[in-house]
Amino acid sequence: MALKCGIVGLPNVGKSTLFNCLSNAKAQAANFPFCTIEPNVGVITVPDERLTALANLVNPERIVPTTVEIVDIAGLVKGASKGEGLGNQFLGNIRECDAILHVLRCFDDPNVVHVDGEVNPVNDKEVIDLELQLKDLDSVERRIQKIEKQAKAGDKDAKRQFEILSRYREVLQQGKSARSVVLERPDDIDFARELYLLTNKPVLYVCNVDESAAIKGNHHVEAVRKSIENEGAELMIITAAMEAEIAQLETFEDKEAFLAEIGLDQPGVNKLIKAAYSLLNLQTYFTAGVTEVRAWTIPTGTKAPQAAGVIHSDMEKGFIRAEVIRYNDFIQLGSESACRDNGKLAVEGKEYVVKDGDIMHFRFNV
Repeated sequence: MALKCGIVGLPNVGKSTLFNCLSNAKAQAANFPFCTIEPNVGVITVPDERLTALANLVNPERIVPTTVEIVDIAGLVKGASKGEGLGNQFLGNIRECDAILHVLRCFDDPNVVHVDGEVNPVNDKEVIDLELQLKDLDSVERRIQKIEKQAKAGDKDAKRQFEILSRYREVLQQGKSARSVVLERPDDIDFARELYLLTNKPVLYVCNVDESAAIKGNHHVEAVRKSIENEGAELMIITAAMEAEIAQLETFEDKEAFLAEIGLDQPGVNKLIKAAYSLLNLQTYFTAGVTEVRAWTIPTGTKAPQAAGVIHSDMEKGFIRAEVIRYNDFIQLGSESACRDNGKLAVEGKEYVVKDGDIMHFRFNV
């Protein structure tokens, strides 16, 4: 999939350390600001226990998981919206992403430099929010100038667009993000998407804590949680330094033992990858055969022909029907033939909306 998440944050909050845990593409990580200059892109495997369960039943020659792209973006400073520091590059990199993982430093350590001299994750969040809002406000005002005359002259489309832009301008001037504007009409949503507003992108706040706060968090995390109450955003806790230790362990057994010792059921990065996948509004369907068991990525709400097109464009063009088995039915009955014999294989047409976890087989003719 072309969709990707951008990891953002002030300099030196743990973005590159976290990226290194997520990806085999190793970003430089060091204890000083502006360590990352060019964005690093990693193709990350999405952990999915269902894929393993299917493979255990089918015993295929290979297993192919699905992936998501993560981009480590250079740290931002005050004035970025006016081009300060790496501002223009930073904002351009964010514009190319579809969702944002906003890393906030929520640990105290005098040995790790903070760009502003003190640990205050809510203030850090507001610095980046403000720069993105100012950039969006500039974009909105420029767009308003272009269509205002048409709107006042009675052009129906221009008038509607002017109304939407005015709503965005109002919330941005109040120091709020564009995502706080709720649109319901499909045409309005399409227009808003074309604006590519930075603060309209879905965001997950990632609180980087020390090991003592890995499970329950700390006062910094609670301050962040309170600050995003009305934002419609999610929050998760992770310990980047500890995740780096886990990533360096060579065997699965060693990782399991380490996690058990600190009271975690899985690495935090696994949860983060799944959260990023969900943030991008993606879901998974499977194909399962003796050659391979494979996970395929599609946007939520995708219909069967378009889902087939992810495998090959000819399958979408010549789509005839889809044979669908629910994941739970497959696991319970143990095979495709058993599902067929028990009436758990459904034949679906072009209007079928694929559900997360469906096991699909497509019939097509080109």
